Amino acid sequence: MSYLQLRGIEKQFGALRVIQGIDLEIQRGEFVVFVGPSGCGKSTLLRLIAGLEQTDAGSVMLDGRDITEAPSSQRDLAMVFQSYALYPHMSVFENMSFALKLAHVPLDQIREKVERAAHILNLTQYLQRTPKELSGGQRQRVAIGRAIVRAPKVFLFDEPLSNLDAALRGQTRIEIAKLHRDLGATTVYVTHDQVEAMTLADRVVVLRDGRIEQVGTPLELYDRPANQFVAQFIGTPQMNIVAASQAAELLQATGLTVPPGGAIGLRPEHLQMRPPGQGQLQARVELIEALGAETLVYVSTSAGVQLVVRQNTRSPLQVHAQTGLDIDADAAHLFDARGHISRAGRTPSP
Repeated sequence: MSYLQLRGIEKQFGALRVIQGIDLEIQRGEFVVFVGPSGCGKSTLLRLIAGLEQTDAGSVMLDGRDITEAPSSQRDLAMVFQSYALYPHMSVFENMSFALKLAHVPLDQIREKVERAAHILNLTQYLQRTPKELSGGQRQRVAIGRAIVRAPKVFLFDEPLSNLDAALRGQTRIEIAKLHRDLGATTVYVTHDQVEAMTLADRVVVLRDGRIEQVGTPLELYDRPANQFVAQFIGTPQMNIVAASQAAELLQATGLTVPPGGAIGLRPEHLQMRPPGQGQLQARVELIEALGAETLVYVSTSAGVQLVVRQNTRSPLQVHAQTGLDIDADAAHLFDARGHISRAGRTPSP
């Protein structure tokens, strides 16, 4: 039996159906990440689990108990928000212990719980400071510590790193991954950042327009997308998608056949640069993004098809240069006119 179960969850704001019949099972100790474009319903779904919004239909079960109608304070969940939501006049210790004091937990237990959480999060030396004396990353760790001391059955994270700069996001992401591993906690995490989703999740839930498009491990979604939406959403840079009407030279080069009205999809790493005049296709370099460890080369084929190529080496090419291209046809994905997968590409060997 699943630990956290959503059955037929519906939510409507006026005439807008934000959540449209969500069914999902999450196992004890699992780290599940909700991803999707803005407005897809991922934060709303998290708030429905937390009890911060009332469901219009369906049920939420936690550890065998129906919590659909339970107030948020009685759901045995702890939520970490995008904003730190710390009390500015309280010390770190007071912020982390506030919920325990309201619950009339004995003072010695409060101190033990707070000190343990502070040790886990490297906050021990900051316990007497106020939030204004902390960096953004430290404030977010205090917010996480406030959730830890409650020892909830499920941790809920609503885009907790989006207010941090790039360096702090990377550092705090690692800390959250270690925290999950050390506590063995069940975690539901909302983000729009694919790197967070791919690196943190045991399973990723891809949402669109209030519905689940696909659920799977990060690499399952990357290698075996259920449809064109998931294929394009998972992966940076996006999968190259070329409509059948524009794909004549690609199809001739690969020997593939696209369903009428469909498209061919190629990951950037499944294209290889070749000297001009060589390769299956000829193209013109439009843009080069030299990222150090890898290079992204944006090209336009002789038929005007725009493609991006990922290289693990630095490129001597210049903008406007001519280049050849080879295509790994076995790795190509084919989609039908409705965007459903009709042929998945070869899965890379371990």
